[in-house]
Amino acid sequence: MLFLRNINKKSILITIIISTLIFNFMILKVNKPISNQLNNSYSEIYAKSSEHLINEINQIKKVYKKSKIQNKKWKLEIESIGLNANISEGTDVKTLNKNIGHFENTKKAGGNIGLAAHNRGYKVNYFQNIKKLKLGDKIKYFYNGRDFTYKVYKNYIILDTDWNVLDENNKQEITLITCVENQPYLRRCVKGILIN
Repeated sequence: MLFLRNINKKSILITIIISTLIFNFMILKVNKPISNQLNNSYSEIYAKSSEHLINEINQIKKVYKKSKIQNKKWKLEIESIGLNANISEGTDVKTLNKNIGHFENTKKAGGNIGLAAHNRGYKVNYFQNIKKLKLGDKIKYFYNGRDFTYKVYKNYIILDTDWNVLDENNKQEITLITCVENQPYLRRCVKGILIN
């Protein structure tokens, strides 16, 4: 369904409806009764064609709705470390045990987007390899049917009290934060700058 993201969905729906109507008209012409005795069959064919058209339209609506839901997924992808995970609001333990968490006081788009995840010792450890990210590596962020690409420009250690890394600073950036092994007072911080 990736092609649906790049094509006007209403145009697709209209094209399919018109094509189906033309097809149904052609069926009716081909099956046109030769004698007056077959007029009832003609009406039955028309009724069945109309029912078929309604079923087709309903099926198209389902596909369109499903593609819209898929396109609105909130997730993060970092190909260089094999990361592909959903994002949820909040950074509490319950959230981080399932998904990457979004710092509620940061932007979701159009500013400094703050994200956190476990890196070891839990069922899901989505940020276990962010320490391996190199300058220039790409981070793909998907939100509300849009996708954004960031380029890593910093990968460093901060104090666990250094929350100013999540402040707004007139940059279009993404900030990834996780713990540092056996260093409870430190955090790994990766910053990416928007490039698309």
